[in-house]
Amino acid sequence: MSPHIETFEFDEISEPKVAKAISHYPAGKQASAVKTLLDLAQRQVGRMTGIAWLPQPALDCVAKRLAIAPMRVYEIATFYTMFNLKPVGKYHLQVCTTTPCWLRGSDEVVSACKKASGIDHFGGSSADGLFTLTEVECMGACVAAPILQVNDDYYEDLDTAKTEALLEDLKAGKPQPPAGSLAGRQSSAPISGQTVLTDKAE
Repeated sequence: MSPHIETFEFDEISEPKVAKAISHYPAGKQASAVKTLLDLAQRQVGRMTGIAWLPQPALDCVAKRLAIAPMRVYEIATFYTMFNLKPVGKYHLQVCTTTPCWLRGSDEVVSACKKASGIDHFGGSSADGLFTLTEVECMGACVAAPILQVNDDYYEDLDTAKTEALLEDLKAGKPQPPAGSLAGRQSSAPISGQTVLTDKAE
């Protein structure tokens, strides 16, 4: 799905952000910038190849830049699910299946993702390289469960029809719709609409 990457260095777009991230920490504590640098590296690989992931040369570049052992970087990169250690599709579908989302129908979302993408298991990618499906833990948006994260964006209040329609639009090359509730919910308000402070105080 992605060309092999032999070497990696931060480019002119990433470099100012790398320097700024490191500058937030005192001398000797620059390792605290590791997650920021990993994110910048992953986004740069996305610009380079069309697929946002972290090949080993990128991990090693981060370690070198922070003057820490590569293993320290590998530990972070393997712990957080937002870091992709293998190539993913153009649209990375991350489905929350933790209890609140499950109670609100995450099984439907998973089934709809599999049907629309042709992927039959978590961790798999579609034959056309368009989608990768990943199971994730709580994404902190339980009020609007169930949640599907597509790349950086959350889509909320999903069901089978809404999920399939979203993926079919992406397959058709339509622009990715605005993130948020696909049921018209405003922020974290009740799905039925505002229920308090509807009248002026007497």
